[in-house]
Order: sequence, then structure tokens, then C-alpha cells
Amino acid sequence: MQFIKSVFAGIGQIMLCNNIITGILFTVGIFIGNLWCGIAALLAASVGTATAYLLKFSKTEIEAGLYGFSAALTGVVLIFLFENTLLIWGLVFAGAILAALLQHYFIQKCFPAYTFPFIVITWVIYFVISKFDLAQLNLQETNSFQSSTILLAGTNGFGQVIFQGYFVSGILFFIAVLISSPMASCFGLAASFAGVLVALMLGYSQNDITAGIFGFNAVLSAIAFAGSKKSDIAWALIVVVFTLLIHFVLISTQILSEVGGVFTFPFVAGCWITLLLKYSIRNSKSIN
Repeated sequence: MQFIKSVFAGIGQIMLCNNIITGILFTVGIFIGNLWCGIAALLAASVGTATAYLLKFSKTEIEAGLYGFSAALTGVVLIFLFENTLLIWGLVFAGAILAALLQHYFIQKCFPAYTFPFIVITWVIYFVISKFDLAQLNLQETNSFQSSTILLAGTNGFGQVIFQGYFVSGILFFIAVLISSPMASCFGLAASFAGVLVALMLGYSQNDITAGIFGFNAVLSAIAFAGSKKSDIAWALIVVVFTLLIHFVLISTQILSEVGGVFTFPFVAGCWITLLLKYSIRNSKSIN
């Protein structure tokens, strides 16, 4: 029973929510959006969590879901990007193990890796598959975001965090975060609309904008820095600005196209820069 709780906690941690109910709702939302992605999320999160148990990592960290979220994202994105084959499912399994091991390395170093293990592993797998033509891209999925009206673009940003373009999934993900942390859900929704606004000003396709693909990284960054203090609002604003800047620069230059795309790297990079800035200011005040 504790293993099952840890798996759903890991899926919840995709949006930094240590909440089993949130994880269950995320899982339901993924299944609604794409059956195979739902299976991949459960399988990968279970493999990542089992790896941590077998290697006797910290029980507290396992139960908090820290070894499931990068694994789950790796599983979902591989099924989302590539045609359903035995090789890809094997890579889902292997990728989940690697994600757990890499996550453990960063935890041991006390380094805030966020979803970086998922990003690195997916970049490497995508590059190798493309280089040696080992599998075909799932073009039907990657090119057919089920967008809706601009009013749903905010919650669609939540959906795209886990590569789901169906608006019902986005709404369910938003509700799941709301249950875990009302403050974080509000910060995330505002950040998602900030991405929409920037994309509109830059003249991107309205279908892509309403699908939420310009706001999902900002959603994660805002959730990571959400809080009730005035300083939390300021830092959340700063991290969203950094995240959106990195996101749009990477998209416009297509510099990461050979490794599959930006994924959640703008979120990770934006958070790292903001944490470094926050540390520098705090250190400067302590010296003075």
C-alpha cells in the first residue's frame, strides 16, 4: 500500500505537489488525454519508485515521490513522441531507472535538479533514436493539439506540463494542483496566461497559443516559487520572466530541435538563475 502511495506521490511531484490525491488526479487526466501515456506514466513512476526501494534510498524521500516524477515524465514523453513499439517500451523502463538514479545523485549533492534528470535522459534517447533511425515519430500526436478557446489557454498550460493537449486534462490538472495548494494553482494559472500574452504579442499561431504550449514552463516555475509572502510574489514574477525569456529564445532559435525540443528545460534553467540571484542577494546582505 505504501508503494502505491509513493507512486502516486511521485506523479503528483511532476508539478511539485507532495499529495497523493493530486497524483491520482494527474493520472486520471493523463489517461483521459491518452491511454498509452497513462500506462507509461504509471509504469515509469512505479519502476522509478521500485528502483529507489531496491537500492535502499531514503524512505522519506521515496514516500515523498522524489523518485517518481522524472521517471513518469520520461515514460509519458517517449510514448507521446514515438510510435508504440517494443523498443520504446523498453526505453520507458530503462529511462525510468536512469531517471531515479540521476535524481538520487542530485539529491545526494543537495542540488535542486527539479525535472533535469528527465530532460537529460529524454534528450539523449531522442538523439540516439533519431541518429540511428530506430523508431518513427508519432506525428499524429505531436501535430494535433486539441486546442479550444483562448479562455482555456491557462488551464491548457497545466495540461502541457505532462504533454496532454486535451482541454479536459488541463482542467483536471489545475484542479489537482488547487487541491494540493490553492496558492500554487493561482500562481501557475497567472503564469500560464503570461505565456499566452507574450505569445500573442509575438504573433505565434493562435492554435498553438490556446493549446498551452507557451505557458507550461511558466506554470512550473510559478508553482516552484509560490507563497503567501510579498517577497514570494516578487520572486515568482522574476522566475516567470526568466523562464519565458529562455522558453521563447529556445523556441525561436530551434537550437534544441535535434534532441527533441525544450521540454521543461526553461523551467529548470529559470529556477536555477532565480535561486542563484536569490542566494547572491541574501549573501550580499549578510556580508553588509
